[in-house]
Amino acid sequence: MDKNQLLEKARPYYEENQLLELESAINEATMAHAGQVRKSGEAYISHPLAVAATLIDWGMDIDSVLAGVLHDTVEDTEMSLGTIESLFGKDVAFLVDGVTKVSKARSGMQDLTEYLPQTKDNLSKLLIAVGQDVRVIIIKLADRLHNLSTLQHMPIEKRQKIARESLEVFAPMADRLGMGRVRMQLEELAFSYLQPDEFRRLTNLMKNRLGKSTRKLGVVRQEVERELSRQNIKGEVNGRVKSIYSLHRKLLKVNGNIDDIYDLMALRVVVETKEDCYRALGILHSLYQPMIERIKDYIAVPKPNGYQSLHTTVLTPSKQIVEFQIRTYEMHEYAERGLAASFHYHEQKATKAYTERRGNGGLPAELQWITQMQEIAQRLRSGEEISQDQLNVDLFGNRIFVYSPKGDIYNLPEGALPLDFAYLVHSDIGKRSYGFKVNGNIHAFNKPLQNGDVVEVVTRKMAMPKQAWLDLVKTTHARNKLRAHLRQTGALETITGAANIIRQKTLRSKK
Repeated sequence: MDKNQLLEKARPYYEENQLLELESAINEATMAHAGQVRKSGEAYISHPLAVAATLIDWGMDIDSVLAGVLHDTVEDTEMSLGTIESLFGKDVAFLVDGVTKVSKARSGMQDLTEYLPQTKDNLSKLLIAVGQDVRVIIIKLADRLHNLSTLQHMPIEKRQKIARESLEVFAPMADRLGMGRVRMQLEELAFSYLQPDEFRRLTNLMKNRLGKSTRKLGVVRQEVERELSRQNIKGEVNGRVKSIYSLHRKLLKVNGNIDDIYDLMALRVVVETKEDCYRALGILHSLYQPMIERIKDYIAVPKPNGYQSLHTTVLTPSKQIVEFQIRTYEMHEYAERGLAASFHYHEQKATKAYTERRGNGGLPAELQWITQMQEIAQRLRSGEEISQDQLNVDLFGNRIFVYSPKGDIYNLPEGALPLDFAYLVHSDIGKRSYGFKVNGNIHAFNKPLQNGDVVEVVTRKMAMPKQAWLDLVKTTHARNKLRAHLRQTGALETITGAANIIRQKTLRSKK
């Protein structure tokens, strides 16, 4: 990718004045990186241009693309943030600064499996940089994707570190942002470096399996296309092959038996409207026998990262098991590009909704974790120790959506308990909690919530938080609010004081 190719790629998507800005950014970055080369021997400027090209492919706004071109200048050249701000504005400088902080934080971090106190400041920088503007992590994902694609030129130890980090941090981040295709690309590349022999084995296994089923699947595809056309449903039917890393993870769950995996290859039906999705589902179930337990409606109840589709698995007359995904074109766009699809240059003003930190109520449910992430960063900065287990719960674990009785959506980590929900809604509701109803039924304090639950908090004016509740919360947010309430009532100090007295007596008796 050179300057002219990048400008040509950008031309259909940006206005003339924006293209002039992009050309100027390319010229500045080229001069700044003059004489620098990558491990591959290529001129260094090839990397930021490739990153910018990826951001254009993802439909990002022009500020993100400019930041992509300039993202390494502050860290690796003499160019200053002040220069970037004077030439390209405050927003571009802010994004470049954020990406620089993520890079510095990342380079100073240990593996996440070995969380140590000295990683605290670096992790804090990482979380703050991402929390302030989600575009920072999207630019960083484009940067990481290109670096992974050229990782073969790095020393073996560096290769392993970058690949492991991509799998443990950046792929989950992409998933959290709904960027399914990017998550898969990161996982595939990282896995190929971490376990090359297993990657090759599974690739060959997949090829052999697909060779046998592709022809049969082609017949099913034609049958579905004919019936959709007959019912006047406009759309398209195409194939989706399971990624190698997803296959690896699935095989671990089924004791390595590939015959127990039904979705090696699936068919995707993409139609124009939500109503057509349900009509298409009815058509599939009239043509083939559905496996009832494998029908999932992610349109009515989206996944926590915003993903929407209908999933069904059917048995054809020839006894072939076929999985279908049914979605609209808009849903498909989001499934592929996730939040990046929201930053198209025509909607630049709308991006302010994502960059302003206005609490849970001001962010879409799938982005509430950004606010939570910044809160954790602040705790780390103030010297608080947060265990790796707690970080896994708050940041890197799976997420669920739960609903208030009014239909408001709240994003929580998997395994969250009712008090976590109560404190997320409001700290006063948390401390006045007396009981819980989930889906209309009484629900125990220690019973985890499930994705899609409707949670009602029963409060009492005279109810007070109890020290025992510390064992009934999972999130850092709820734990901190609860500790503050216990301190206000004196409960925490009383217990802490009693513990100190016991500890002192024990020490004296040992002497």
